[in-house]
Amino acid sequence: MRSVSLFGATGSIGEQTVELLLRAGGAEAFGVVALTGGRNLARLADMARALRAEIAVCAEPSDLAELRARLAGSGIEAAAGPDAIAEAADRPADWVMSAIVGAAGLVPGFRALRHGATLALANKESLVTAGPLLMAEAARHGARILPVDSEHSAIFQALVGEDIAAVERIILTASGGALRDWPLEALAKATVAEALAHPNWAMGQRITIDSASMFNKALEVIETREFFGVAPDQIEVIVHPESLIHSMVGFRDGAIMAHLGAPDMRHSIGYALNWPERAELPVARLDLAQIATLSFRAPDLQRYPALRLAREVMARRGLAGAAFTAAKEVALDHFLAGEIGFMDMSAVVETVLEGLNRDFGTNSAIMTLEDVQGMDHLARMRAGEIARARAGER
Repeated sequence: MRSVSLFGATGSIGEQTVELLLRAGGAEAFGVVALTGGRNLARLADMARALRAEIAVCAEPSDLAELRARLAGSGIEAAAGPDAIAEAADRPADWVMSAIVGAAGLVPGFRALRHGATLALANKESLVTAGPLLMAEAARHGARILPVDSEHSAIFQALVGEDIAAVERIILTASGGALRDWPLEALAKATVAEALAHPNWAMGQRITIDSASMFNKALEVIETREFFGVAPDQIEVIVHPESLIHSMVGFRDGAIMAHLGAPDMRHSIGYALNWPERAELPVARLDLAQIATLSFRAPDLQRYPALRLAREVMARRGLAGAAFTAAKEVALDHFLAGEIGFMDMSAVVETVLEGLNRDFGTNSAIMTLEDVQGMDHLARMRAGEIARARAGER
């Protein structure tokens, strides 16, 4: 019986992971150590009971009393707050899903690696902000990181049995998001509701808007550099509206390996859960004759300035990734609140990056996790100032 922990259980990835765990036997097949979630306490408690977890942890300390009440009589321990989440990650588990969105997922992932666990990584920010540290931590403890992003899972699968030295290019596919066919001049006036109307995927609010702005793809470009160790100029992005090819790997002999599947995150979650085996999964099977056509187009960098900013982050390296993700999260908060426009988000992030040398000094190499957390804090403050100034101009 494998022991498992799930960080970010009540989010989109977490929900689908719980579904697959229950389908594979639940508490009869897995020893569930820890589940953590946000403010959906009813759902977190239901999951914990269904999987007979040892501990359930919610994000906000003020919610602890309610979580305890919902778990009363179950024998499941309840805890709350960032420190409790980190402590839950200190409990050894064979397989850990890191699905907390944003910088909050960084510390639990690092803690889990110290037990030599297999870390199923859905938290983009971990690699973007602290890729070298994360990979070194895994190597130090004999742990393995398996990608859960559909794009990186596709690349990982295409590379099974291959020599990374034979890779010529990696092609990340992008849906283009809800606004991909809008006139360029209309994007500045796009509302939150319009940015959330994704044509292919049912995802959480933040990731859906990141898809529309392609900030999610910008993070994935940087992740690809950190996880697979390829040069930035080997990484390409192409808009593929059907979202059936999840990524492609091109080799020096001209061959391209493409991973196809229905747009369903249970593909990559299930692959990570069952690796190195493949298990039957409840996902749709493609009918290629019915699909008939797959289409592709180059991304417009005016429409998606986040892709250009990702290149700048890779060129700078060091703590630029931490500044990038922090500024992106703050800019998204202000867009969701209706305080800045859709295209203002990239402008806020770009202004933070432009100020790195001036505001934070040129010596911004990553030394410790504390360095990353410090830059995260500083960049959030700076991004907030910039966003409020732009809000005042509207």
